[in-house]
Amino acid sequence: MTADERFAALNLELPPAPTPLGVYKPFLIDGNHAYVSGHGPLLADKTFIVGRIGAGITMEEGKAAAQQVGLAILATLKHNLGSLDKIKRVIKMLGMVNCTSDFQRHPFVINGCSELFAKVWGEDNGVGVRSAVGMGSLPDNIPVEIEVLFELA
Repeated sequence: MTADERFAALNLELPPAPTPLGVYKPFLIDGNHAYVSGHGPLLADKTFIVGRIGAGITMEEGKAAAQQVGLAILATLKHNLGSLDKIKRVIKMLGMVNCTSDFQRHPFVINGCSELFAKVWGEDNGVGVRSAVGMGSLPDNIPVEIEVLFELA
């Protein structure tokens, strides 16, 4: 199956491709790489999931928010490339978690996005190198922000 077919089989809904909230490009191609700027957990109604993990948002809700970030990233890819099949592999992911200072399960939260990408592009191509770090705050109090570097097919 192709990446587009695997995504369709998941029965998940893509939000609209997000528009920049500042002075930056959400998507940029350089050679054989596609860079995707930090995305937040954008919902279909164009609102964001908000809150801080460890203070009102559980670890599991944070993981679900990270999956929603992954869906927003997929929406950006579809908007700019027309097809998820134009991505060969995930190279690098940076996941930032808005959490309390005592929270320690950042990788668990970011797995929400990583697991989604593994389902779309397979274990070999959907999983790249990754950092999952905690932050004292994120823009507009979103719980998760993720940026990704992809290799184009």
